[in-house]
Amino acid sequence: MLTLHRAALLLPDPADPTAPSLVDGAVVVRGELVEAVGPYEELAAAHPAARVRDWGPAVLTPGLCNPCGQRLLERDYHPDPREEIGVEPVADGLVGCTDETRYGASARRGLQRMLGFGVTAVAGPFERASVRTAVGRSGLVPLPGPTASAGSPGEPVAGEGALDPLTVLPLARAVHGRVAVGGRADFAVFPASPASPASPVSPAAGGCLATVLGGRLVYRRR
Repeated sequence: MLTLHRAALLLPDPADPTAPSLVDGAVVVRGELVEAVGPYEELAAAHPAARVRDWGPAVLTPGLCNPCGQRLLERDYHPDPREEIGVEPVADGLVGCTDETRYGASARRGLQRMLGFGVTAVAGPFERASVRTAVGRSGLVPLPGPTASAGSPGEPVAGEGALDPLTVLPLARAVHGRVAVGGRADFAVFPASPASPASPVSPAAGGCLATVLGGRLVYRRR
């Protein structure tokens, strides 16, 4: 089945300052891949049978990479809601833990929360087998180490422990990949931040409206 995702602004490659943006743009997805990128009216006419997901006054971008994956998934603890201690990660809450089941459950909850921030890739390396399994099953793209945007080897990672990459990195450095024909359909839809002459419209930090991973809608804000 074809799915057409429409947004008021489409930024196919924010990391490339020369890449054009599309007002009232759309992405056509078939299976796991992007089939077409372009103006909504043009793609809707070319694919009349496609299911349409209209995200309204939003910004569609490539998914984000969380450069702090190792810290967030192998040191910090993500509480179970039944514990009634909140939802924020407990810093160093897994330090000294030897229970792989606890690591795996915490990692699954942490990965689920990342999807709510438009994250589609996460940086390791991951030493715990249960965490590697959780990342593999999540569908997020595992990266071997901190990305170039997060600093050079040996340097502290910016915003270490932040679930939302946009709170610590500009969009151009936070995205992973681009939205391109033939590429895997990994992207996110964000509320738009207020526009001004000095600051063009861009995704607002604080969470996304939707996350698409390998063509699947894996998160949608309620």
